[in-house]
Amino acid sequence: MAKPEAPPVEVDDTGEAKPAGKSKTKLIVLIVLVLLVLGGGGGAAWYFMSSGDAPKEAKAEPPKAPVFLPLDTFTVNLQGGESYLQADITLQVTDQAQVDTFKLHMPRVRSRLLTLLSSKHPDDLITPEHKLRLALEIMDQVKQPLHPDGEPQLVDDVLFTSFVIQ
Repeated sequence: MAKPEAPPVEVDDTGEAKPAGKSKTKLIVLIVLVLLVLGGGGGAAWYFMSSGDAPKEAKAEPPKAPVFLPLDTFTVNLQGGESYLQADITLQVTDQAQVDTFKLHMPRVRSRLLTLLSSKHPDDLITPEHKLRLALEIMDQVKQPLHPDGEPQLVDDVLFTSFVIQ
C-alpha cells in the first residue's frame, strides 16, 4: 500500500514550514467584502425607498364650495287665467363676483324671470321633465348679459326650493 502523501509545505520568511491552503487573511477579506456588498445594497434600498425623489401621489385640488344666490319668491298668474305659480328659485353661480353682479342687476333678472314664468300654462309645469325644461329656460335667461355689451353670466345650476301651482 502506498503511503499517503503529506500536504505540501510552504516556507515563510523566517524559514519555518507552514501548511499550504487558504490563509485566514483571505477568509477575513472575503467576509468583509460580502458584508460591504450587503450593507451597501441595504443602504441603497433604504435611501431610494425613503428619498423625496420617489413619485408622490398627485394632490387633487379640493372642490370649490358652491356659491348660491337665493332669489325672492316669484308669484305669477299662469296662462289660462285661473292658476298661479309660486316658486322659490336659487341660482348656483361660480363665485362671489357673480353674486354681486346679479344683486346689482336684480330688477332686470326678476323682470326676465317673471315674463318667462307667466308665459307658462299649468299643464306645462306638472311633470319633473317639465320642471327640468323650465330650469334650463331660466338658466338661459339669467346667463344673458345684464347690460349692453356685457359678458354672459356664469351660472352652474338653477334650483327650485319651492314650487306650488294653484
